[in-house]
Amino acid sequence: MKVKVWYAVLFLLLVNVSKAQFVKKHGQLSVLGTQLVDKDNNPIVLRGLSFGWHSMWPRFYNEKAVSWLKKDFNCNVVRAAMGIELGEYSYIKDPQFSKEKIEAVIQGAIKSDIYVIVDWHSHNINLQEAKTFFAEISKKYAKYPNIIYEVFNEPDYETWWEVKNYSEEIIKVIRENDPNNIILVGCPHWDQDINLPAEDPIRGYTNIMYTMHFYAATHGKELRDRTDRAIKDGLPVFISESAGMEASGDGPLNYKAWQEYIDWMESRKLSWITWSVSDKDETCSILKKSAKSEGKWKEEDLKESGIKVREYLRQYNKEE
Repeated sequence: MKVKVWYAVLFLLLVNVSKAQFVKKHGQLSVLGTQLVDKDNNPIVLRGLSFGWHSMWPRFYNEKAVSWLKKDFNCNVVRAAMGIELGEYSYIKDPQFSKEKIEAVIQGAIKSDIYVIVDWHSHNINLQEAKTFFAEISKKYAKYPNIIYEVFNEPDYETWWEVKNYSEEIIKVIRENDPNNIILVGCPHWDQDINLPAEDPIRGYTNIMYTMHFYAATHGKELRDRTDRAIKDGLPVFISESAGMEASGDGPLNYKAWQEYIDWMESRKLSWITWSVSDKDETCSILKKSAKSEGKWKEEDLKESGIKVREYLRQYNKEE
């Protein structure tokens, strides 16, 4: 009996160590065909949460909040959404504060041994500012396989030609310092027109993926079909922002539509990030005002979307 108990304890310890060492286990990510793969070229699916704009909810941008998202939500990736124009503490207005907040999340992810998306969270082209930022970040963190660069969150009215040219400029800057880590590129119409990069992808660089965003109560099967065609045409796709309500971020959760998206992503081994770690009075913000800045959130601190996404992440990340 004692031997059985000892084996059970050892098994649980090994499982917990495996969970604790996610990046150590999977290492340097790359793109093989259209699939995100780990250091052994095995398909890998990243699932996690995006922080809300740092310029609006800076209080959550700390190492302990990252640690809690890994421990309690079972995130294997987080996304640090650096607000470029919006808010008193935007990157345009206060680049030093912005970098400190983003780097707190980066360092928290490295310490927690999960992946982290460094997201240039803007709807507009700010070429020189982006080049300066990504040159600095890529030089500082290139040696860490944890890092993923998202160079343009959601282009709104820019053409694919404009987005592509901008992205190539930023990719060039990043690749001078960091030849390997994954780079995510947005597409027009709030990351809906994924067909456009499929028709005219960026050439000459490896480990590039393209982002599609959905809000399940607004975006239906048509967007999934469009994404399927893009993948069939050879485009590597990463769902860097998503949720179960309307695209406004508000309105009721559509559980059926959300589950359809989850099933679709899982069947295609697409990585997905849910929006967002913030306490705004809207459906997509997962936290209530009562939530502490550094995690340790109780059930009563979570809104309906927070409870549901935690359930999803615990369910689908349990195998990893």
